[in-house]
Amino acid sequence: MLQTFILTLLLGLNVPVQSDNLILLNKGIPLTHLTREKLSLIPEPGAAFPDTARLEELVDDLDERVAQAPADAYIGQNGSIMPEKLGQKLDKKELSVQLIQYFFEGKPRILEVPVQPVYPRVDSEMLDSINTMLIGRYTTYFNSGNRERANNIALATESLNNKVIFPGETFSFNKIVGKRTTERGYLKAPIIVRGELSEGIGGGICQVSSTLFNAADNAGLKIIQRYSHTKAVTYVPPGRDATVSWYGPDFVFKNMYSQPILIRARSLGSQLSVSLYSAEYINFKPKSIPGAPAILPKEIMFDKTKKQPEN
Repeated sequence: MLQTFILTLLLGLNVPVQSDNLILLNKGIPLTHLTREKLSLIPEPGAAFPDTARLEELVDDLDERVAQAPADAYIGQNGSIMPEKLGQKLDKKELSVQLIQYFFEGKPRILEVPVQPVYPRVDSEMLDSINTMLIGRYTTYFNSGNRERANNIALATESLNNKVIFPGETFSFNKIVGKRTTERGYLKAPIIVRGELSEGIGGGICQVSSTLFNAADNAGLKIIQRYSHTKAVTYVPPGRDATVSWYGPDFVFKNMYSQPILIRARSLGSQLSVSLYSAEYINFKPKSIPGAPAILPKEIMFDKTKKQPEN
């Protein structure tokens, strides 16, 4: 019954059905069909040797088509843990063996390609265990009426949210948040906070990196790389900012603790908050740091005659 269904489907897709076809499926869906001639070193009936280069090329192509990236578990907006999803990759060694076996036997077959599971870095059990102990937190304030800047802050904050830093792992703000471009939804901020005189597309991102820096510093994490603006900004105390730019400064810190660390970040109303969590038995050394001004920072207009670089 299944073979009849598959053959009917292939005919509907204008796939020629020959007596020695090998039909490859993934989860019951046809991927491709082969004949011994297509795998032969000399592409003619009765050829005695398979073309190993052609076999390797075929397997690599199928690997790309079959591959599915796993998805980490994460904490949803309602605070519940959303389960992880397994990925998959082609079992290239096993498929190569099966293709060579088919070549020498020459019998028609319908073959479900062999796959191997790809596990996510973060599963529900781990996430539940590290969403327990608050080890660092920082909140800053911004003008939510500045639509462009608020949009950029929200996008960058969402990129940070639910990220997990494993023991010994280094966290790069630019790597995680990515390039700030219009294609990714970032906007030119026509109004900026005084001090951030170089912001263009992605204006407001430095407030996100500065908030993360203070949360990480509060948690006692090792700061690897941090740069301040040339002029003081007003959303954090003097000397407590972390300027970033895609082609320039980055903010980098390292988790030297023995447990993974979870970043929870959100922008709501005029508040931007970053909290760091870990397992309840983590041995950490928090630092006392000054809080952010609760007064909304003063903003100024761009000088439109000057070109602003992308953040």
